[in-house]
Amino acid sequence: MESAMAKKCRVDELVVAQGLAPDLATARRLIMAGEIRSGDHVWEKAGDRLSADTVLAHKSRHCRWVSRGGLKLERALAAFSMSVTGFRCLDIGASTGGFTDVLLQNGAAEVVALDVGYGLLDAKLQNDPRVVVKDRTNFRLLSDNELGEPFDLAVTDVSFISLRQILPKASAMIKDAGAAIALIKPQFEAAKEDVPAGGIVINQAIQLNIIMSLQGFCNAHAGLYLHAIAPVPRVDVRKNIEFLSLWKKVQNSISATQITEMIAAAHAA
Repeated sequence: MESAMAKKCRVDELVVAQGLAPDLATARRLIMAGEIRSGDHVWEKAGDRLSADTVLAHKSRHCRWVSRGGLKLERALAAFSMSVTGFRCLDIGASTGGFTDVLLQNGAAEVVALDVGYGLLDAKLQNDPRVVVKDRTNFRLLSDNELGEPFDLAVTDVSFISLRQILPKASAMIKDAGAAIALIKPQFEAAKEDVPAGGIVINQAIQLNIIMSLQGFCNAHAGLYLHAIAPVPRVDVRKNIEFLSLWKKVQNSISATQITEMIAAAHAA
């Protein structure tokens, strides 16, 4: 007879059984968002099977936002001394809604939460009248006025795609006095030959080139200018250093020296 120790079950079922989610649909959203782990391992597929005695944890259980991604936007608003009170905002690649949650809790009047996926947004946000849910939506294929009047602010945290594919369209959808906050992920911006096996880009010269190149591209093709940049505090040295960037249509430039110093400080932290 199979022992209790050897019994296997699905990850989503165990998430519910251990009280980390109220139902399987919520459990699957958490798993897809990378929120469920055991030890150092992050479970990414709801149908994976694991030992029934595996202790799981929800990474954002004690976070004030619906996902830990919200901590990044919280950091950005503080670093850039930015208020979003009364703003109409666009969250590109909303996923479970960490950024959307931060915007709402900081006084945004409305957030259009857009994602190419379906059913990822936290139920709390789906039921918030200030949130317009746009699931199964490819941002790059939208017309410039498809989401209505221009936004005060666009925010984005996307993976497996360069911001060069996002920021020109975002620029077309924000007001002339609006802004965009974008998370720069080096592994998705660097040239293929500059990304080592494992995807961790630690070379400071490459990081500098990524930011300077993106700045030049956005100046020329998006009408956006880099007004501020700050590193995301890194809690795991095995992960990439990511950078929060603030873009506006008002001309500005941050020098290579300033960016170099910021990158060096991020590595020293």
